[in-house]
Amino acid sequence: MMTLTFQAPDGSTTLADAQPGETLLRVGQRAGQPLEGTCGGQMACATCHVLIPPEYLAHLPAPSAEEEDMLDLVPDATRSSRLACQIVVTEKLADMAVRLP
Repeated sequence: MMTLTFQAPDGSTTLADAQPGETLLRVGQRAGQPLEGTCGGQMACATCHVLIPPEYLAHLPAPSAEEEDMLDLVPDATRSSRLACQIVVTEKLADMAVRLP
């Protein structure tokens, strides 16, 4: 078990317990974060858009072409934007603070 932090746009934070192998979307939803995941993790929406700290991006696989296509539809996307449904939690992400746009 590890702890991840979700940071809201107003700066408030929520700690969330995470298990390796589960998606960041599920971790956030369980912690009460406003990550809809309307498509159920099928990359048919971008309602689980999050901002990953740059130092953790190297620990993630590159986004697929499908994920990049969905992020192109997000008006406030940045270089650190990812879909939480596509991020599988690993030990390398321990102590990460994910920002919600």
